[in-house]
Amino acid sequence: MPVTLEEAHELIARAHRRAGELGSHVTVAIVDEGGHLQALGRMDGAPPLSAQLATGKAASVALIRRDGAALRDMQQAWPALFGQLDQVAGRPILAGAGSLLIRRADTVLGAIAVSGGQPQHDDECAEAGLRGLE
Repeated sequence: MPVTLEEAHELIARAHRRAGELGSHVTVAIVDEGGHLQALGRMDGAPPLSAQLATGKAASVALIRRDGAALRDMQQAWPALFGQLDQVAGRPILAGAGSLLIRRADTVLGAIAVSGGQPQHDDECAEAGLRGLE
């Protein structure tokens, strides 16, 4: 079962709080285990394209079941394979900072992705979003 809508909003709120502390303006996307958008929160001042990027990164992580850093490693190790994944998935596969699986015990519930800040800020915001999820 994916995170509830209430939990998704809490994840977004925690990520936005961290972004505010860092002086970043970001968009946070939460998708279910199949990569379908569940909730999206774009802070005032976040770059316009950040909504599409966050959604794409979150869906990629959920579908391939690897955090963004692992997807970047795959992209570097097997560029030809990685280049074809979007054709198989039917959507672009994005490997980027700030994208993490959402898990409860050993079960993948979906993914969170943050876009719009510096890569290290996107990572920190995604991690902050996941803190407190039980």
